[in-house]
Amino acid sequence: MPQLHPAAQAAPQHDLFADHLAQRARNRLHAEPPPTQIIEVGEIAAGIAVPEPGGVRFFSSARAFDDLDGTVFRSTEQAARAARERFRARTTRTAAGLGQGGGRLAAV
Repeated sequence: MPQLHPAAQAAPQHDLFADHLAQRARNRLHAEPPPTQIIEVGEIAAGIAVPEPGGVRFFSSARAFDDLDGTVFRSTEQAARAARERFRARTTRTAAGLGQGGGRLAAV
């Protein structure tokens, strides 16, 4: 029986599972989803942006932003911009109401 050289007997084994994992990591369908992000407007936590296919879904954490709750935005930046606009419109409306006597008690 012929004797094989020791180096020929110890052929390196290829790890097919590691190749599968590497290939899967390159596939964007199996990539880790981006993390959920908190959206803050000033010092107020407006809500969170949860990634989903096609964008991010906004979940409000303050009543001022309940109108945006459940809305799907293309990006976290777009959701943050909408929250800032909502907050700006709400504070402008409140300030205008106070300036016209809307927030004061009137003597009768």
